[in-house]
Amino acid sequence: MKQKLKYLLILGLIIFTQSGCEKINQLTVFDLDYDSQVVIESLIGINLPFNLATPEIETNSESSFEINDTRKDLIEEVTLKQIKLEISDPIDGDFSFLESIKIYISSENLEEKLIAWNEAVDPEAGNIIILETSNDDLQEYVKNDQIALRVNAVTDKLLLTDYTIDINSIFTIDARILGI
Repeated sequence: MKQKLKYLLILGLIIFTQSGCEKINQLTVFDLDYDSQVVIESLIGINLPFNLATPEIETNSESSFEINDTRKDLIEEVTLKQIKLEISDPIDGDFSFLESIKIYISSENLEEKLIAWNEAVDPEAGNIIILETSNDDLQEYVKNDQIALRVNAVTDKLLLTDYTIDINSIFTIDARILGI
């Protein structure tokens, strides 16, 4: 009887410890959103790849980490959770002109890296598309003061008007909160 009680107590302790660690780990994960914009100019060539660069994006990582009770040296991993593209101009615009798209990230002293893509954009996509994302650890980029995105795209229709595309990037940060 004592032996069974001992095993039950040990089993309960193991289950409590594992679920407690998972809850603490969830407290150390948070998202950072970055917004940028590109303009695809009218009369761009059909079926030819072209590149557009976003203005440099301030990461404000130091203050973002501080708000979440952590520091750069406590970051364990940064992954790209989502990149959403939305046409803001023209108002009735859609992504039917786009054949494929890739987005690269760069930052000072770091190589450019492919982080999101759609190799075959659905002609019925509408004015919002969400790209597939890599699972790469991007902490060195986000830890820098600025990042830049480069859009590489191919159109399959002639554009007669400029298209303004808003890019919303959500990065998931996994850190140790105050060293936990």
